[in-house]
This record gives sequence, C-alpha cells and structure tokens, in this order.
Amino acid sequence: MAAREWDESDVRVRPNKKGSRPRTKDRPDFKDAQTGRVITVDRGRYTAVVDEGLDTERTVLAVRARELRRTSIVPTDFVDLVGDVSGGPDSLARLVRVQERSTVLRRSADDTDPVERVVVANADRLVIVVAAANPEPRTGFIDRALVAAYDAGIEPILCITKTDLQEPTDLVGMYSYIDVPIVLSRAAENSAGPADQASSLALVSNAVGHLRELLDGHTSVLVGPSGVGKSTMVNALTGSVRATGAVNAVTGRGRHTSSSALALPLVGAGAASWIVDTPGIRSFGLAHVDSERIVEAFEELAPATADCPRGCTHRSGAPNCALDAWVAGGHAGPYGAQRLASLRALLGAEADREDKELGAV
Repeated sequence: MAAREWDESDVRVRPNKKGSRPRTKDRPDFKDAQTGRVITVDRGRYTAVVDEGLDTERTVLAVRARELRRTSIVPTDFVDLVGDVSGGPDSLARLVRVQERSTVLRRSADDTDPVERVVVANADRLVIVVAAANPEPRTGFIDRALVAAYDAGIEPILCITKTDLQEPTDLVGMYSYIDVPIVLSRAAENSAGPADQASSLALVSNAVGHLRELLDGHTSVLVGPSGVGKSTMVNALTGSVRATGAVNAVTGRGRHTSSSALALPLVGAGAASWIVDTPGIRSFGLAHVDSERIVEAFEELAPATADCPRGCTHRSGAPNCALDAWVAGGHAGPYGAQRLASLRALLGAEADREDKELGAV
C-alpha cells in the first residue's frame, strides 16, 4: 500500500472564537460625536439633552458602548454620542465617551463598604432636605451629607421642610455657626392640615423663591430621606409632576416615590440651571473620606485642631485633644457639645473601617 501524501489542506484549523478579523491598535476618535447632558438612567438606557439652549435642543435615547460597560454614568454627566442623534421616534444613539467631571458626589452603603457609589456628577450645589417632623430629622445624616459635600467641593444648602408641624429651633441653632444657607418651608396656608399629606408638603412661595435664587445658574442635587418632601420641592421649582408620598405612621419612614435620579431644568431661572431629584437615601456612608477631611468639614471645630498634639486622633479619650477645651470655652457655640459628639461618632466609624481593612490584610 502506497504511503499517503499530506498537504496543508488536510490540516483542520479551528475558527478563532474572537473572530478572524485581525485586531488593530487604532481606535476611532469620534471627532464628529455630539455632546449631551445625561438627565436620567433607566435599565441600561440613557436619556441625554443635545444642543442644550439652542433652537435644535432635543432629547436623545442612547445605549453605552461596550468598552464603557464598567464606567459609572449618572445624571448631569456630559457624554459624547454617535449614531442616530436625531432624537426621533425609535432612534437610538451610542454613548462612546464620558467627559471629565468637575465634581463627583459619592457615597458608600456604609462606613466599611469599599464600593463607592456616584450620586451625581458636575453638581456645584447640594441641597440637604430634612423634615422638622414626620419623619424626625437625623443630624447624623445631615453631618454626613455636609462631609460628602465638603469632600467633593460642592456648596451645601440645608432645607428644612414641614416647619408648620414643629418649629426647628434646635436644628437651626445647631447649624447656625457654620457657613451653610438654611431655607425653611412649611405647608401652604390653604392646606388641609397634616392629614392631607400632599398639601402638607407643599412649599410656600417665599421658600421656593429663596431656593430658586440660591440655585439659579447652578447644577444642584437634592438628597434626603424618603418622605421629607424632595419630590414636592422639585415639582415646585421645575413645574414637573414627580410622584409624592406619605410617611408610614408605624415606622416613621417615608415611602420611596422616586425610583431613579432625574435631572430637570429650573423654571424661571437662567440657562444651564438644573436640579437632580434623587431617590430617598437612608444611609450616607463615608468610606471614601479620610479622617482629616471629616474634621475639616466641621468648620466651627476644625480651628482647635491646630493646638492638638501631633498624631491626635480627635476621638473620645484622645490625650490632650484641644477640641474639648475649645467647646468648653464656647468657641463652637451653644451646640458645640452636640457637634463634637457627632464629629467623634464619624471619626469612630472611620476608625472601625481602618481596623477592618487592616484585619483583611
């Protein structure tokens, strides 16, 4: 039997799972991409405003490019869009690039969670919304939001709603020694009272006007627990019809009415004035903020640390910590002791996070 002759046609070549097309290092520069401002994110779809402020302004629906699948994209991000950016029915663009952010407001689920969650990008005003009652205000939440704003380089504003239910004397006094504007709102005079939840959250016109002056020309984000009236406030400022909800009489907590963050233009203000309404936040973790930045956010206490011994932790029981004498001398105001206790609670949580990280090594 004669020996068989073999050639290359007898060799079976398995197809390349990644495709037979040779890979190139050249990538498209998308120089013709159009810039859009993301206003909402919903199940992998991004709605962006293109040609903002022009006669051709329109909203465009887009999906992110595959190479951006691990990139966080949030409302008020500026992005580059290609493909069908007409904004017409059934049109779908492709989001190929996220532009550099001027600010990033971040939080973690708790103080030991290493995963950062971006709340909003490019904002320069943070409105911390709490109620004077129903639900009861939590100063710990306010202080955490103030620290996050300070760390992000965003100017905070404290808005206290439902002041018709309870005068927030202590709450206002506690934050009167720091440079934070405080806006008070109460039920409209024609409301049916606390039983009528929708009207009892309504803002009086002077509170709306005050807020509009503070937010005019800025990109602002509202954060706060559920049930404090964020969506009602957004409706008054933007003319939108965001759903509003009541507070559970048993738990004292509000019901989530905003399921996703949404950016809306501020009515009656200048160009580029946007407000971002966020879902209710029950925890504002600060795992991404170190202890020095936390102390600096308490501006009525921070000057005392110059007299602290080197390496002072400023926590309870720290030897020769100057914060105690500073507060005792009245330099932090009549609510200095409460503010110091809040600061040390945050520093203690930060220390627990560091201990957890060291234990994991």
